[in-house]
Amino acid sequence: MDQLDLARWQFGITTVYHYIFVPLSIGLSFLVAILETAYVRTGKEHYKRAAKFWGKLLLINFAIGIATGLVQEFQFGMAWSDYSRYVGDIFGAPLAIEALLAFFLESTFLGLWIFGWDKLPTWAHAACMWVVAVGTMLSAYFILAANSWMQHPVGYRINAETGRAELTDFVAVITNSTLLSAFPHVIFACFMTAAALMIGIAAWHLARGRHTDVMRPSLKLAAWTMLIAAVGAVISGDMQARIMTEQQPMKMAAAEALYDTVAPASFSVFTIGSLDGSDEIFSIRVPRLLSFMATGSWDGEVEGINDVQRHEVATYGEGDYRPIVPVTYWTFRLMIGTGLAAAAIAAALLFLMGRPGRWIRNLWPRRIGPRDGDTVPRWVWRVGVWAIPLPLLANSFGWIFTEMGRQPWVVYGMLRTADGVSPSVPASTVAISLTVFTLLYAILGVIEFRLIRTYAMNGPEAPPEPKEPEPQPEERQLAFAY
Repeated sequence: MDQLDLARWQFGITTVYHYIFVPLSIGLSFLVAILETAYVRTGKEHYKRAAKFWGKLLLINFAIGIATGLVQEFQFGMAWSDYSRYVGDIFGAPLAIEALLAFFLESTFLGLWIFGWDKLPTWAHAACMWVVAVGTMLSAYFILAANSWMQHPVGYRINAETGRAELTDFVAVITNSTLLSAFPHVIFACFMTAAALMIGIAAWHLARGRHTDVMRPSLKLAAWTMLIAAVGAVISGDMQARIMTEQQPMKMAAAEALYDTVAPASFSVFTIGSLDGSDEIFSIRVPRLLSFMATGSWDGEVEGINDVQRHEVATYGEGDYRPIVPVTYWTFRLMIGTGLAAAAIAAALLFLMGRPGRWIRNLWPRRIGPRDGDTVPRWVWRVGVWAIPLPLLANSFGWIFTEMGRQPWVVYGMLRTADGVSPSVPASTVAISLTVFTLLYAILGVIEFRLIRTYAMNGPEAPPEPKEPEPQPEERQLAFAY
């Protein structure tokens, strides 16, 4: 592989790996804040134990996420110097604000949350986690602002003397239509990811009948969060698809492997075709669904790859403007499929835990987990454990689709990926750094897995022992006797 291929592999591996931790931190911070708020309002001890337990998992994930995120800075400067030089004035602005404002905000109040137990008033301590949660969302917003500018550049001008893009309207960058459609979709996906982790760990403990006072309310909170976030992800994803069709018609055409313009356009759930995706042998289709996704009308016209290719050649000059169609086609479907599977598990758990699912629960003799005289089959909890990886996979597939579908552009319509690599860094140097980063990430992954596995399996801290009543003075006892 040449320098460009190695640099793209390095960017893809480091980015996808880092993004495993980001949605967990965003979603868990809100769930922990909700649990601690429930403790403040009700005074029930099991909510406090739940907040402490899931909060420690958040801290582990947050620390590893910082370590993996640092690598991103190194690879931008090393492998993508021409990109950094050309658009750094714009791309760097939201990233700088994210570090100086959002990251320091969440880090500061996370420190107060860690060391403030039994030192701060309960309401102030809970407020610290809410500030952390808001800070994580601000971080996501500014980082997405930078990425959305790559998808749809706005608020800039090209300086002919320096040969660089310069920022002219920061407000346009942070109100980019691509950003406004992508942000809610990403946040809902973050909630699904954190909810899946909570569902899986809670289900593991409930299958063994352990810590039920903490794990049952945690699982219910996570399952409802999963369902609400899944509905939000579908609605926001539909809005995002229409923005994408308007701004990047090639990406939408490649997502369906649609080579010729049609109206109305069907959506293929599953297709068997040639390796390049140009010929279809067999497919299962939903009539008119692609037209609705792309245009909002069941009869809308969707441009095909061939027509978009001719248009982009006329606009940008000779070249192949098609992404790798099988990659975009399958990552789009795997993103949707794994996300819906996670939501289905959450819905099934809520149904089987509730009264409507009692007759199904009673069909299995091996049951565990008393609830008002009723019981839940062990296999129900085992199914819940499998929810953990599904949103993580959906996130990864979604980002691969987003970035691969934009190719051959690193900034759409403005800078090609091949023109963004570092001209003075040989392929051997990129290969060495790729190997080092991969080994580093493997080590961090093992550390993260062992820490979370060990702590999650141990479960929350034991409930406090009831205090024995203090003996009354002898005179008081005699007085009471009279």
